Amino acid sequence: MRYLPHNDIDRQAMLKAVGVSNIDALFEDVPADALNAKFDLPDHMGEMEVERALGGMAAKNRAAGAGPCFIGAGAYKHHIPAMVDHIIQRSEFLTAYTPYQPEIAQGTLQYLFEFQTQVAALTGMEVANASMYDGSTGCAEAALMARRVTKKNKVVLSGGLHPHYGAVTRTNLELVDAKVVQAPIDVDASEDIASQIDDDTACVIVQSPDVFGNVRDLTPIAEAAHAKGALLVAVVTEAVSLGALKSPGEMGADIVVGEGQSIGNGLNFGGPYVGLFATRQKYIRNMPGRLCGETHDAEGKRGFVLTLSTREQHIRRDKATSNICTNSGLCTLAFTIHMTLLGEAGLRKLAMLNHEAACKTADALAKVKGVEVVNTSYFNEFTLRLSKDASEVVDKLASEGVLAGVPGARLWPHDSEAHNLLIVAATECVTDEDIKTFSTKLGEALS
Repeated sequence: MRYLPHNDIDRQAMLKAVGVSNIDALFEDVPADALNAKFDLPDHMGEMEVERALGGMAAKNRAAGAGPCFIGAGAYKHHIPAMVDHIIQRSEFLTAYTPYQPEIAQGTLQYLFEFQTQVAALTGMEVANASMYDGSTGCAEAALMARRVTKKNKVVLSGGLHPHYGAVTRTNLELVDAKVVQAPIDVDASEDIASQIDDDTACVIVQSPDVFGNVRDLTPIAEAAHAKGALLVAVVTEAVSLGALKSPGEMGADIVVGEGQSIGNGLNFGGPYVGLFATRQKYIRNMPGRLCGETHDAEGKRGFVLTLSTREQHIRRDKATSNICTNSGLCTLAFTIHMTLLGEAGLRKLAMLNHEAACKTADALAKVKGVEVVNTSYFNEFTLRLSKDASEVVDKLASEGVLAGVPGARLWPHDSEAHNLLIVAATECVTDEDIKTFSTKLGEALS
């Protein structure tokens, strides 16, 4: 049975308050085919029947570890130590969902505090929050935060920003009538993004390494933004790169957002992931999400508590700094455990292994007829320009057991320039044999 406490008079009063005439008007922005989608599924099945049916569907998937995998573009195949999964299943971490009651959630609060410390150190910033849903929502929240800080309305998106991050940011900003300027796709990092910054600009959002793999110097962009009273938001989709590259904070970024999936979190068919968010101390009260702090109890013992949690659940909705209702707690814990196991020396070694694998892969593929390596600099990801449509090549190689990368048409379906582009990632999981197989199969596909 359903419990519906509102009568027709109540519902009409509620509709009038939000300014619509009927319930259907609340869903007018949802495409009709999505709103009334039909699924070819049986009405009911027994438990064993469901297991068999779903098992058959799952068997059609090809796991990234089943063969050579060079897919990246924001989600990367890294080795996750078995210790990570072992520790996240400890009851003091796994079952302590909410940290609102510090007297019974010290385990949760401590790892969130350690996570914040690690993220701040990685990004070169002064403070970090206790995570966002993922990198793309963190990017949108950074733009909203920049508008609060600067009292300006224009947001500039680099042409090297991952298009999914750009789409999520634009969707959020449409609701507050912000002006969003999206630069054209920038394959070789040659854009003059600084020329888009004017006196009405709240922030400019730039990714490094960008979606094409280019490593960018953010310093001149930060200087141009600051000269106009704007903020620089730096995006990082490959967290392992922070073990080798100069941090965004050192290059003048005011807000750093990123995706932490690479550390401690497997691919998991697309999620859940963990968003990183860090900023300068002076902007801490405008930072979204929630923050864990260190304190001492009445007996002088070290303890941890939530602080500055200006979410809509805690204060009036119109005064909140975020619509993030929770954090990616378990993914955050996995990130923290893996980072702790690595330490600084381990992270730097892991980063170098990734870069070496990418160099070997790029060198091998550059020798294949019909292949051009676009990048002049990269970390563990780079872009190829092929003599054939990249989607067709990827499909052919997948049928032969090689996951070759992400075709540009998947990210920019309406941009013909992108259709011959293939974004390739090589992590520490790639072997010399994988590279040889990839280059051989790619040559056959292009011949």
